[in-house]
Amino acid sequence: MRIGFAPHRLWPTDPADLTGVLDTARRVERLGFDHVIVGDHLLAGDLGLSPDPMVLLSAIAGTTSRIRLATSILIAPLYQPVVVAHQAATLDAVSGGRFVLGVGTGWDRAEFDAVGVPFTGRGKRTDAGLATMRALWRGESEVCLGMPPRTPDGPPIWVGGGSDAALRRALRFGTAWHGSGDPEAVTATRARLAELAEDTGRDPDTLEVTIVSMLVPPGFELSGKSPGPLLGGDRPSRESIVEELGRLAEAGVGTCSMWAPVAAAALPDVLEWAAAELK
Repeated sequence: MRIGFAPHRLWPTDPADLTGVLDTARRVERLGFDHVIVGDHLLAGDLGLSPDPMVLLSAIAGTTSRIRLATSILIAPLYQPVVVAHQAATLDAVSGGRFVLGVGTGWDRAEFDAVGVPFTGRGKRTDAGLATMRALWRGESEVCLGMPPRTPDGPPIWVGGGSDAALRRALRFGTAWHGSGDPEAVTATRARLAELAEDTGRDPDTLEVTIVSMLVPPGFELSGKSPGPLLGGDRPSRESIVEELGRLAEAGVGTCSMWAPVAAAALPDVLEWAAAELK
């Protein structure tokens, strides 16, 4: 299983918590992990701070050489798809083909209101936007992007969401389905993907399964409230974390992206622990 990490604590409340983000990204690479992830929220709200993913990943691309760079996730219907296609192609090119575009439809109506984009119909707009991006990357559009992607057909796409519409979107456009959940939930999602694939003509085994997990290793303290269950249970041990990762792999998960909801100062030690205990 490939493992990646977010290069900053989950939704920091102090801008100072982001000052070491490039150092952390380099540490993720040095420790041999597969990728870094950056989320996307335009507004702070109750969540805290969320840096722009394309800007931050561009900075990380310039200070690393190997790790993949993934949005997890970009709220696709908030943005004009030609602009996103151009940004993604540029980042794919300057990073040497390391960029992964993870997309979802979003859930916070306030963000849509802030940019004057309708909240309703966001799924259909996401589908149309992804179709536009693919056509632009493949040179099948009436217009040509200012920067073509380095990767043939454009960067890989991870499609997030657990609804049938999201799963169909993953089958239609995705390199991977990008979700969350325990091994039983992942198994159920893969079964549903297989059912839905019958109408698409796609072999569901060609769709990678990627998940996001929350990691607080033993000896570390949860900072604030975790947005999801902790990997390894409410009181995780090394054994319970490793055991759950093994069951996730058996359920078909090929990539696990981890957020560490710990204090910013503890994140480097979490990475060192994960490198020693999980790889």
